[in-house]
Amino acid sequence: MSLTEIKAAARADAFIRRKVAYANRTGDEAAKLAAVLADHRGKVLAGYMPMRTEIDCLPAMAAHQGSVAVPVIMAAGQPLQFRQWTAKARMVPGAFGALIPETGDWLVPEVLIVPLLAFDRRGYRLGYGGGFYDRTLEGLRARGPVTAIGFAFAAQEVETVPIEPTDQPLDMIVTEAEVFTPTCAPTG
Repeated sequence: MSLTEIKAAARADAFIRRKVAYANRTGDEAAKLAAVLADHRGKVLAGYMPMRTEIDCLPAMAAHQGSVAVPVIMAAGQPLQFRQWTAKARMVPGAFGALIPETGDWLVPEVLIVPLLAFDRRGYRLGYGGGFYDRTLEGLRARGPVTAIGFAFAAQEVETVPIEPTDQPLDMIVTEAEVFTPTCAPTG
């Protein structure tokens, strides 16, 4: 099997596991994430607008003491840009159906909550295959310190995520069950 085929099979399996975890959610999954973000008060935070069965980070985003932004896909093959978000922002559909603020300042995040399909203890994540977060993290890390926090249901953990050289590891992973620093976390 090629790496593309291996990742496609891993994504299919991850979607199933995440769907089951989502069906069993309790509604307080973001509590540990909010506690982690308290250590980053005053920093620009990038979250995401949860879609389908993604774990909901909105309560932690709304509680953050600092500016908050959400990702905007500008074009295929390009890094993400981040538009300022508040709980009262007027949201419109962006690329792939993700909601984005209709207006707002463009911000450069210092801390990112990163969505994913699967993760491993090394800190690698399996995304949707567009490479948006990998390109974005690579560019942000080249400019200075940034903290990438993977947020997922514990059931999304796998033994090993298939990776390629462009995959960027996460600095921390938060689930409803635990918070941990991966073995391959970047050193800033």
